[in-house]
Amino acid sequence: MLTNTLSIKINKTQNSKISKVDFSNLAFGKDFTDHMLVMDYENGAWQQPQIIPYQDFTLSPATSVLHYGQAIFEGMKAARDVNGNINLFRPLENGLRLKYSAERICMPVIDPEYFVQLLSEFVRVEEAWVPKELGHSLYLRPTMIAMDGFLGLKPSQTYRFFIIASPVASYYAAPVNVKIEEEYSRAAPGGVGAAKTAGNYAASLYPAKKGQDAGYDQLIWTNAIDHSTIEESGSMNVCFVLDGKLVTPKSSETILSGITRKSVTELVKHWGLPVEERVVTVAEIIDGLKTGKVTEAFGAGTAAAISHIASITYRGEKFDLPSVENRPLSNKVGEYLANLRAGKQNDELNWIVKL
Repeated sequence: MLTNTLSIKINKTQNSKISKVDFSNLAFGKDFTDHMLVMDYENGAWQQPQIIPYQDFTLSPATSVLHYGQAIFEGMKAARDVNGNINLFRPLENGLRLKYSAERICMPVIDPEYFVQLLSEFVRVEEAWVPKELGHSLYLRPTMIAMDGFLGLKPSQTYRFFIIASPVASYYAAPVNVKIEEEYSRAAPGGVGAAKTAGNYAASLYPAKKGQDAGYDQLIWTNAIDHSTIEESGSMNVCFVLDGKLVTPKSSETILSGITRKSVTELVKHWGLPVEERVVTVAEIIDGLKTGKVTEAFGAGTAAAISHIASITYRGEKFDLPSVENRPLSNKVGEYLANLRAGKQNDELNWIVKL
């Protein structure tokens, strides 16, 4: 584990491309900032981190990550508040999850607190790229990949950690229509479902495409053994209001520990409202949809914080949920998180890191 603070070498570009970016018309992951942070792992140790001009990597065709999938990443945002200050939302949680993912995929660990230092310094260098419009943000993608040029099935001995960033617009998503998936699985017990590793997303692409072709925005994944319990939904965790309680599948080896979901449950508990983090069965959700006991359903993730679910389809039967206006809990949570990021809400739980 890297625990000591290595000085960061900074080499700024002489040719900024920021003037070529239309900040009034931002597309997710299309435009990238002037710089990237790069730190290599060699000879059993992390080397000096560098912030350098954004550029392509040169890789051997035998590079380990291309053949054996040792790749992990995080997704997070830096945003301005009403006073123009730049804030990060719970970055230490991302560092802790990156540490878990690294350990699970046999990769070297970066101390979570040092991860936050690296991230913060990178954002400071790219300060001009953080959109000024309230609600827009700089999406950050910390990533680690295996770098050995060797065709042998074993953990790599060299790695590259890097951070790239892309300015993105506000995420005003319409409520989504989802299908409970029973044929394909996202993760299985004993696997890497709880790690944020690239292979998990590759495995989800085909069933997600089939779902989209059938008219669904996302899938709700179920357990791989008998598909009887709810796990997560697409790129986000899933939550329900059932019998007046916030109910969400508890984190496990098959469910990614979402930072937004964790924040939602902690916030609702802070308000003194009932929360159940537990095994959630498909049967109880379908029964709740039929009887009206399920009054709200939403996804929790980095992109939109709260993404309302308009309908849930199970075995060809579609169940519509109440209109967004009639969802008091998820609307309250969504408004709180939006105001917190914007500096309009007192940070009573100490979730914001100011740069």
